[in-house]
Amino acid sequence: MALLKLAALGALGYIGYKFYENQRSDRAAFAGNQGDADVRDAGPESMRDKPKRGWSKADEASDQSFPASDPPGTY
Repeated sequence: MALLKLAALGALGYIGYKFYENQRSDRAAFAGNQGDADVRDAGPESMRDKPKRGWSKADEASDQSFPASDPPGTY
């Protein structure tokens, strides 16, 4: 009987996990106009949440260089 309860609990957990995975968005930082690309375009117009402050040239250069290890030369 305990084995049956454990199997039912495992099945319920698996169903819950699959539901969670289907509801979750892996494209959290992408704007709706980005299509199916794996890399987001640079600039505030490509961000899902618009910046709360103005977008400077340093912000733009940093966003364009990401994920490179070296900072942009415009600092």
